[in-house]
Amino acid sequence: MSSTIIGIDLGTSTTEAAVIRDGKPVMIVNLDQEIITPSAVGIDNGGNWVIGEKARAQYLLSPDNTAIEVKRKIGTNEKIMLGKQSCTPVALSAKLLEYVRTYVSEYLEEEVTRAVISVPAYFDDIQRQATVRAGMEAGFQVERIINEPTAAALSYGLDHMEEESHILVYDLGGGTFDVTLLEMFDGVLEVKASNGDNRLGGKDFDEKLMDWLNGQFQKKYGVDLRKDMYACVRLKEEAERCKKALSTQESYHVLVPMIIEKAGQPLALDETVTAEQFEELVRELLERTHRPMEVVLADSGILPSEIDRVILVGGSTRMPVVEKDIRDFLNMEPSRAVDPDYAVAQGAAIQAGIIEGTICQEDSILMTDVNPYTLGIRVMDKMTDDRMSVIIPRNVTIPVTRSEIYFTSWDYQTEARIEVYQGESSVASSNHFLGAFTVQGVPPRKAGTEKIGVKFSYDMNGMLQVKASILSTGLDASIEINMMEDSDTAKEQTDVSRWKESSYAKPFRTVIRRVERALKGPEVSYDPLLEEELEDALYELKAALVKEDLELAKEAEEDLMELLGELQ
Repeated sequence: MSSTIIGIDLGTSTTEAAVIRDGKPVMIVNLDQEIITPSAVGIDNGGNWVIGEKARAQYLLSPDNTAIEVKRKIGTNEKIMLGKQSCTPVALSAKLLEYVRTYVSEYLEEEVTRAVISVPAYFDDIQRQATVRAGMEAGFQVERIINEPTAAALSYGLDHMEEESHILVYDLGGGTFDVTLLEMFDGVLEVKASNGDNRLGGKDFDEKLMDWLNGQFQKKYGVDLRKDMYACVRLKEEAERCKKALSTQESYHVLVPMIIEKAGQPLALDETVTAEQFEELVRELLERTHRPMEVVLADSGILPSEIDRVILVGGSTRMPVVEKDIRDFLNMEPSRAVDPDYAVAQGAAIQAGIIEGTICQEDSILMTDVNPYTLGIRVMDKMTDDRMSVIIPRNVTIPVTRSEIYFTSWDYQTEARIEVYQGESSVASSNHFLGAFTVQGVPPRKAGTEKIGVKFSYDMNGMLQVKASILSTGLDASIEINMMEDSDTAKEQTDVSRWKESSYAKPFRTVIRRVERALKGPEVSYDPLLEEELEDALYELKAALVKEDLELAKEAEEDLMELLGELQ
């Protein structure tokens, strides 16, 4: 396996890769000899995959066979149609990353299989897991997931290691917004707090312009451009062009001579947009950036006056309206100390260099990070049995260990089920469920008598260790949750309901019936870990039958027989 680890900025609009050479990050050119690759994936008329610039160009002519802005859907079960082919966001992201692996291997003249991939700081566990899965499907060993603002700060910090300052990284990309506050001192880069909005980015600024242009067009001609796929693509293209033009000029003339037909007559989109109009159109979006900044300042305990530098990251920060809004809100001039397009990939490469040893430890920055979401368990109180009890609050520096003590909830309780959640809601089930286990052997006494200690340990590699102990007896149980492993939702890609139609189904019917009966029995319901293992192995068997994979089916059957043996 190659020892080279690259850094990848997998963005909503564009994707970039970098590698460490002579202790510094170097951007890698793609097969078109460009550093920036559009995050577009498509299938051409011959059924071949097209990636990057070719896919971006195809989108104008064949939008139904091309996907853009896939990152906005990663971590969801939403299917993306390319013609008649149904694809998952993970699969399309993997295609894009596979292209990255191809061109970096060619550039470096070696097979590259290791990567550090960046994600928005405010990505949740499911989105991070889906990103890791996409990397794995592309043939990468994902060495680390790094938060985009942290990566950008690393890019800045490598040349400013003697600096002592508070840095606010303002990262507005194509589809996501992050704000992270860091402190630099003695070669240490310490993340104090992160917040953001995963549904806010340059795409939304385009949408505001599209809505306005389409509204003007409807007033003139009574035609909705959004109802025609090809007209809508042209409208989007012009909105993006207009937005970029207004970054350097006071007005822009949008002119598309034949955007659509009405009663056989071609109609033109012909409007002039001023910078002042654009600022008014996007005011609501700019105001949405204020709350995350307020949360980060509050969580970190840093006053706006204590911020030494605001670093702009992401192509969308090139808009003057963004710079003006930051200046007004924080009362300070933002800095372009890093390249907004390259800084994240460069920072990911620096992290890769630290891991692989191409950046000497004594020359590198020591980086700490935080958990962006609250971690806790579901508990019962006098009002509800679905309260989120916080054990590790959001924006706590990791690695971290925290403990809480709880009491039994009802008389003569003999076991306690520990359900682990991630999220900000006070209602546990409204948050993201991470896992569960049961600690047994609680002495049967009156409610509120027995104490159960719960300890969370969260490390830099995304491992969350949860342990519960009965304080009076010392009996305990635990679970380890890898925040970078595939979640059940990410795995669930095969419809196994028609497993009986498989030509191999008959020899496996008996074991499947036994497992399904066992899952309904009391022995399994009292052992959540065994229940989960049985369900996973049963799914693997049925999926193998649906895929007509006899060898895989036999392996899954062996796993099930071992698990059933534990019930004897």
